Amino acid sequence: MLNGVLLLAEAVLYFGVMVTLFRFRKRTGLGVFVCALGVMHFLETYLASVFYVELPFGLVSPGSAVMFSGKLVMLLLLYMKEDASTVRQPIYGLLAGNALMIGLVLLLRMHDISPLPDGRRPDIGFIDEMGWLMVWGTTLLFIDAILIILLYEKLGAYLRNRPFARILTSVALVLTFDQAGFFTALHFVADAPIAVFFGGWFAKMSAALAFSAMLVAYLRWFEAHDSAAPRGLSDIFDTLTYRERYEALVEHVGRDGLTGLLHRGRFDSDGETAVSVSLRTAKPLSLLIFDVDHFKSINDRFGHAEGDRVLKAMAGLLCDMAEPGDQVFRIGGEEFAILSARPHAMARLYGENIRHAVKTSYSHGRFDLTVSAGVATVGETTQRLTDLFALADQRLYKAKLTGRDRVVGEPAGSEADTHDTWTRSRQNR
Repeated sequence: MLNGVLLLAEAVLYFGVMVTLFRFRKRTGLGVFVCALGVMHFLETYLASVFYVELPFGLVSPGSAVMFSGKLVMLLLLYMKEDASTVRQPIYGLLAGNALMIGLVLLLRMHDISPLPDGRRPDIGFIDEMGWLMVWGTTLLFIDAILIILLYEKLGAYLRNRPFARILTSVALVLTFDQAGFFTALHFVADAPIAVFFGGWFAKMSAALAFSAMLVAYLRWFEAHDSAAPRGLSDIFDTLTYRERYEALVEHVGRDGLTGLLHRGRFDSDGETAVSVSLRTAKPLSLLIFDVDHFKSINDRFGHAEGDRVLKAMAGLLCDMAEPGDQVFRIGGEEFAILSARPHAMARLYGENIRHAVKTSYSHGRFDLTVSAGVATVGETTQRLTDLFALADQRLYKAKLTGRDRVVGEPAGSEADTHDTWTRSRQNR
């Protein structure tokens, strides 16, 4: 019990001191934080090789479970709030410093060493052992730093709004990899028992949980309004620097500024790709084009601000009704499009559901809102996006000519049967 409490206290102390140095980096300089991060490396490695305490789940070293895990979280914090070109500085510094230590030890061994008055001599063998362990540990740290950045960025696509889960998953996976790598060296160098591996892994998972919780709290309470400054490009860490920011920028640039939907340029590029995939896999793909009825009169009677509200409401409704895999676009002023992996009959029903939802859910009091829609599906005569769009647009025009507030596809049976026959022939080739 006492060992567990002490390990938690060490984690809190380590995290508290390091984030304090990081928080005041603009006053004291980032070098203070980086030096504090690096100066602990020898102690981490020494403790990881010889200093263990017993917990219910096995043998645990504070050097590995607390200090190394904390260092990895600090590197992630450095990346998140600065960038990867800054993260490389302590990593490269540790690599260079450990390589220098090995070189100096090799030279020191050549000295004719004089004993001290009490007969003591330096334990060069211990220095050798520690030196190689530190080089191995630093190499692992270099790999760990790259992996945790890649994982953190990759998970951003799924957990961007869940920072605790994103950080915890990244840290836990990388610490698992590191535990396997460092235990391998310890086993061969220090004959560490397998209990060290399992005890260390459980301890690192506990550390991942504690450090992730503390990091999320720190980011939310102290760093939420700070922004990172850009840096230059030159190596692998710099390549990582802008990956997530670049992907976020591309995603933002590919969207309509008013509604947040994908814009016409993305429709042209993503649509062409979707049609090609449909042709290659013989899976259905339907295009639905919606047009807000009498939209010009809404602008004329109630002003463009009201028109903008209608477009935003329409975009929100389409997104709410879309299923995973559907892509929703704003392709014109009051025109919207959905690419959906539905066969023709289901796509027409989907369009009817949207038409009905628009008619019943938008209650303003001053006017009724309706939409017209045209539906087309990839088939023998629509094997390019331009053909698919032209057919759906033609049907949309027919819907508007025949009274609006309706969805037009091909008369029942014809296009659905054509697509089913085409799909079966593709699958039987």
